[in-house]
Amino acid sequence: MAFDPDATGVIPRLPRLDGSDSPASGSSAEVTDGDDEEEPGTLPALRLPATLHIGSPPKPEGTKDTATKASKDSKGSKDAAPEPAADGAAAGTVPTKVAAPKVTAPKPAIPEATAPKAPGPKVTASEVAAPKETASKAPVPEAAASGVASPGVAVPKADVPKTAAPQAAAPTAAAPVARLSVEAPPESPAPAKARVQPATDPPAKTAINAPAKTPAEPPAKTPAKTPAKAPAKATGLGGRVGQLVRSAPTWLPALLTVEGLVMYILALRVAPGPLRGVNPADINGLGLIAALPASAFAAILIMLVSFFVTVAQSTDRKFLLLFQIAVITFALHGAGSLVASEPRFPTAYIHAGFVDFIGRTGETAINIDARMGWPGYFALFAFVTKAAGITDMTTILQWTPLLTNLLYLLPFVLILRQVVATTRARWFAALLFVLVQWIGQDYFSPQGFTFALYLAFVAILLRWFGRVEPRTKPIAPKGLRKLLGRLDAMTPGEIANTGTFRADRLLMLMMLLALFFAATASHQITPFMMLGVLTAFLIFKRTKLTWALPFFLGLAVLAWISYETVGFWAGQINAIFGGLGRILTNLQTNTGDRIAGSDPAHALVLQARLGILAVILLLAAVGLLRRLRRGVFDRAALILLCVPVLALGLQSYGGEIGLRIYMFALPGACLLAAYAFFPNLPADSADVREETVPIRKRNVRFNPELTRKLSVVLAACFAVLFAGAFLVARYGNEKFERVTTGEVAAMHYIYAHDKPSAKVLYLTAKEGPEVTPTLPWGEKDIELVNFNGQALVYKDPTQIAKAVATLKASPRNTYLAVSTGQISYLQLNEGFPEDWGARFRAALDASPDVKKVFSNSDAALYTWKKFVKGTEIPDPQPYKGRGDPTSPWTPVGLAALALTWASMFGYEVIRLNGPNRAVRARRVLLWVSIPAFAVAVAVIIERFIYIASKN
Repeated sequence: MAFDPDATGVIPRLPRLDGSDSPASGSSAEVTDGDDEEEPGTLPALRLPATLHIGSPPKPEGTKDTATKASKDSKGSKDAAPEPAADGAAAGTVPTKVAAPKVTAPKPAIPEATAPKAPGPKVTASEVAAPKETASKAPVPEAAASGVASPGVAVPKADVPKTAAPQAAAPTAAAPVARLSVEAPPESPAPAKARVQPATDPPAKTAINAPAKTPAEPPAKTPAKTPAKAPAKATGLGGRVGQLVRSAPTWLPALLTVEGLVMYILALRVAPGPLRGVNPADINGLGLIAALPASAFAAILIMLVSFFVTVAQSTDRKFLLLFQIAVITFALHGAGSLVASEPRFPTAYIHAGFVDFIGRTGETAINIDARMGWPGYFALFAFVTKAAGITDMTTILQWTPLLTNLLYLLPFVLILRQVVATTRARWFAALLFVLVQWIGQDYFSPQGFTFALYLAFVAILLRWFGRVEPRTKPIAPKGLRKLLGRLDAMTPGEIANTGTFRADRLLMLMMLLALFFAATASHQITPFMMLGVLTAFLIFKRTKLTWALPFFLGLAVLAWISYETVGFWAGQINAIFGGLGRILTNLQTNTGDRIAGSDPAHALVLQARLGILAVILLLAAVGLLRRLRRGVFDRAALILLCVPVLALGLQSYGGEIGLRIYMFALPGACLLAAYAFFPNLPADSADVREETVPIRKRNVRFNPELTRKLSVVLAACFAVLFAGAFLVARYGNEKFERVTTGEVAAMHYIYAHDKPSAKVLYLTAKEGPEVTPTLPWGEKDIELVNFNGQALVYKDPTQIAKAVATLKASPRNTYLAVSTGQISYLQLNEGFPEDWGARFRAALDASPDVKKVFSNSDAALYTWKKFVKGTEIPDPQPYKGRGDPTSPWTPVGLAALALTWASMFGYEVIRLNGPNRAVRARRVLLWVSIPAFAVAVAVIIERFIYIASKN
């Protein structure tokens, strides 16, 4: 059977066998797939009468025999169709009458399903006594005579005599596809009665006896001769070409995808030339897009077109669609890796240094860097690299952005499988997630890793612990409660999963806890996002878990901060909690401060990022409204969109909290934005008959076939626009985020001369703790090299006095680093002149106080020219701290933590059996966990106050 283009492709909707979908006698109904237009390639609906009578013509209505027979039929089958009127029966009689031998019907092994209650003309036939080999010439219903054979009755059109039966009036109800089986009582010469069975039953191995062939009948043609001529016509070249053209929708999208992929790789990797190759010198304020050849844009367009060609087809080709999205992800998120000669993004190198340090020493050092207080991600890769014998992480750093984005697709696709949406909506949401994810946190970092954990956390919540229950309470007559009640009474936008085994739920609960603990030990923000989503799901009744779990997880986060990161927050209480509640200040730090004072071309990059944000939020609002008009309330998608916004009330997070909020809000935003184009319900849902009908009926309704085509075209246009904007937004900082071979060589020179220690000064236009060096820094020897020195520079490149004074005031073996990345950053973000770098290096070369110890076209290192006698290189700062400070109540707090976690976990595990299982045991565990939780929290607060006052 043909699939609906908007169907999920899993379970096509079939008419019910109990007759609930069938209209009453005399009414009309239609079995539909949810679309108003007729799908090409589908067979016409087979309309069969509910009962076929083979035997003598029925007696007039009202006679004793007829009444007795009707009574017996009603007792034998509860769903037997009612007897039609006498005139309808007479219209279907067959005048021929032949004596039939006694037939004993075997008892069926499988119970026969009765026919749906659909009206239809009663067709009678004479008793037959034909040999078995002439069974194919029996009179058949009109639907079979017209050339449409039902399963179980294979009768060619040519074998049906023209005078078998008059043509009955077409029934108004489209009956389900059925097959015929002959039912005859044993030891009885009574005429056999045909019964209609649904197509889902096994085919009955029963032949229908037909009247013997008379001399007046024309000779029957063999049905096998007609199909035998078709292959002969297809053997020619024209037939093969036509067959290939007709099958183009099957192979053309895959061919276009592979062609676009090969074309894109060649466009970026070959030597620069006409319409091909990338010249790094062409990268300007717009970023990498200024250096991409035209063939690269053509390849991306081919990939997008092939994706929408596949989506527009009538089948859900999951593997091909997933492959196409993976290829588009490679083209967009792998462009930097294809072009760059060294791993891009300077901060990735310091993370590699953390991995190197943990692998060498087996310890963490929070006094070296605060990020070492959350060492889970670095410890994981230290174990992997050491076990695999990897000493050079260049390849890992190079391809981590691409691999991370491919990893995001797996849990996000699982999230999409748990929503009530069409195939087009789901796959377009996955494509949007790839196109608008320009944040750039996918490099080798804990944030990129824990975001994948966050998506997996949400997918498990929806898949194994989702809750969808219909509203049973009456809606309030007025006020806000009426609005909330109407929203609650709408069709849920999530799929309810039933039949999950308790062992599966227990395993997934353990996985849920493991994901949360891994995120807690690896990143500062991600566990709060997980906790917020879980709490919102509980508030809006979208999970079967209990309130014990968020208290359990929240206590785990507080305990990690209080006991494991004390070396970080002991002297920085104001820095941690100073931004709480400053929503407007944090928002200004993340938006206005990043646009002011920028290069005019680079300002377009920042505006493109805000434009993508505005458009995706606008589409999400439109999609939410369109779903509401169809009576669907997508609570889960709305929660995923809104919960991350609450992080604005925490702190600015170094001016990047806005970027993190956007990234965590993307799953919900992309899903709702896809509904702006494809808001309909899937064809296999229970509300299929209302698929294209909003709550408020419009007086003028457009052609559904036309609107569906327009939706695909509009979605494709937006996808092309988003792809172009992505290249600007994602790679707009490429001029200073890319790392050159000369810069890496300069850092390696420092590592070779860092005994017993070294210090690096980097250039900055404003001194402050939130300025990050634009250098590939910290890849090696992070305990020996100090990268915290800042050299203040000005727009006048000849003003080097401040930088030289800072260098002279620093200890011996201090290096002033000048690199193309730092110079580009100052030009694009601080308005420095175009020739500032060359003139600044010339001024340093002419200075009598400094000397150049390393130089290439991309970087230069300067140090003291003359040293005072007796000046020695200082020893490195010890990375072992003085020990974590503690408080008098710490042992009590640890005991309370253990008791709280044990009791809450036991409560949650018992609750997996059901809300009414082991009520007394759960009550005991609850009464134990409440006071223990209070004591644990009190000790955590006491530690913050006591330790902060001592430092």
